[in-house]
Amino acid sequence: MTIISVIIGSTRENRFSEKPAQWIFQHLKKRSNIETQLLDLRDYSMPFFDQAVPPAMPGRAPYENEIVKKWTADIARSDGFIFVNPEYNHGYPAVLKNALDWVYPEWNRKACAFVSYGSVSGARSVEQLRQVAIELQLAPIRSSVHIPSETFMMHFKGGDLNSGFAQLVGPADAMIDDLLWWTDALKMKRENTANKK
Repeated sequence: MTIISVIIGSTRENRFSEKPAQWIFQHLKKRSNIETQLLDLRDYSMPFFDQAVPPAMPGRAPYENEIVKKWTADIARSDGFIFVNPEYNHGYPAVLKNALDWVYPEWNRKACAFVSYGSVSGARSVEQLRQVAIELQLAPIRSSVHIPSETFMMHFKGGDLNSGFAQLVGPADAMIDDLLWWTDALKMKRENTANKK
């Protein structure tokens, strides 16, 4: 079974990110032949990366932190990812960068997509995340969902978020289609490579 993980990339109080994360999670659950899981960074309060040896170092010993072990295991069992993230000061949250940095081989050769919000609908944060994803040997797809400011502001004004999300169904479906295509292709290649060893 193909496993797609939705990662909530903000831990702030009164955050918006869990709303679009739940929305895209429900869209994923409508698809057949996939399993979905929601990974909330609030559940993985990892220290800032401080190890002497980076996770990309071949032959390094497993890290001892239990939360890091849980995070690594959840990333390892995933075949693809959707990151739901805000834009802070033209970038993405430090908590998300830290979560990315704790893991390396478990990210490799898997597809990822982005749902973003904030200034210019989070486009600049996604641009930066794509660069980091490539370095982690993730395969970021082109399609993404950028939530308009008026929908984002409904969260704070008590407006109807469902009507805002309804306007994004087309881009969400296109993104999920692309993500699943790349996820399946990469999973097949990973499995073929593993079987030849």
